[in-house]
Amino acid sequence: MFSFQQAFDLVLEHARHLPVPRTESIPLEQAQGRVLSAPLLADRDQPPFRRSTRDGYAVQADSFLTALSAEVIGFLPAGKLWQAADLLPGQAIEIMTGAPLPAGADAVVMLEHITRDGNRITLSAGRTLKSGENFVPTGSEARAGQSILPAGARLGPAEIGLAASIGASQLWVNAAPSVAILATGDELVPLRNTPLPHQIRNSNSHTLAALVLENGGIPTQLAIAEDTRDSLRQRLQQARQHDLILLSGGVSAGKHDLVEEVLAELGAEFYITAVAIQPGKPLVFGRLKDGPYFFGHPGNPVSTQVTFLLFAAPLLRALGGDTNLAPLFAQAAAAEPMQHKPGLTRFLPARLDSSLSPTVRLVPWQGSGDLAANARANGYAVLPADRNSIEAGEPVTVLLR
Repeated sequence: MFSFQQAFDLVLEHARHLPVPRTESIPLEQAQGRVLSAPLLADRDQPPFRRSTRDGYAVQADSFLTALSAEVIGFLPAGKLWQAADLLPGQAIEIMTGAPLPAGADAVVMLEHITRDGNRITLSAGRTLKSGENFVPTGSEARAGQSILPAGARLGPAEIGLAASIGASQLWVNAAPSVAILATGDELVPLRNTPLPHQIRNSNSHTLAALVLENGGIPTQLAIAEDTRDSLRQRLQQARQHDLILLSGGVSAGKHDLVEEVLAELGAEFYITAVAIQPGKPLVFGRLKDGPYFFGHPGNPVSTQVTFLLFAAPLLRALGGDTNLAPLFAQAAAAEPMQHKPGLTRFLPARLDSSLSPTVRLVPWQGSGDLAANARANGYAVLPADRNSIEAGEPVTVLLR
């Protein structure tokens, strides 16, 4: 059985040696969550002019500080150029945020730092100004032809806004990996079926599909596999055409836990068959012969989500060419004491508050099948294997989701 760190490092080692994915060109409007296959290059200097960062007055700093006042000779809004003569010492032009600094000016004095009487402005007592203040020089953000976003970057709202600013209406991106999702178990019924008293609806496939979409993949939910070798074999043959297989259930040691046996019959190589974590200890990771990688997640829903975030998500992002693979962790202070049994690294549903000095507390739960508690949480407190308690106020690592 691997420790958490050993298992995590092993998955990352496989992720770092994946072949380069194929690429395609897509419209910017469809780029959310995709991964750039080629860097974005600035089409011109950014900014293309000296851009004011404040509402105020464009002046020559030295002459304004000497006289402490200036004559206002005009007004310049964003989207307009100053067409008259260059600004002279002792003169000022009222300017709006985002407007190009007029020739002759070397600073912008903030509106809040002056008083105005008619067409004259006076620097308020105690205020100073220096050349270069309150504007962004031409090309200070990027020069024409310079890379402003590297290949391997995942495109979120900020990156899409950056692409739009340089006129990149089409983007070259890596093809999104296709992911087969296979839930196993005789107790499962499809979402729209009415379960009998001894049955439950298949929630894991929908959880995994949502997680796959969040991490840049294209999910395909296969029909539920029964707890028989023939049913599992049939579904896995369907799944092997995809780039990654995610199974849930059937990976423990019970009589009907047949996933590993059938995978072995199909020529699977196993890299991980257990990890010293809770929930998620029976995690399976491997690769089909001449086929895709697979993860066998434990069937309990919280186990499925935790093991996906820790192990499957990094490999899935790598299949899409993403260079940022590690799960997201944060630090917070324990809001109250946390008790647990040592020996396993535990990832327990927790609620992280949103203050500037965040605290975290465990969410009461009934074990790794408790979907309601999982939904009340917004992350998982990471409790180390070599301790049995954390005191209130101590730092706690939180796996974000």
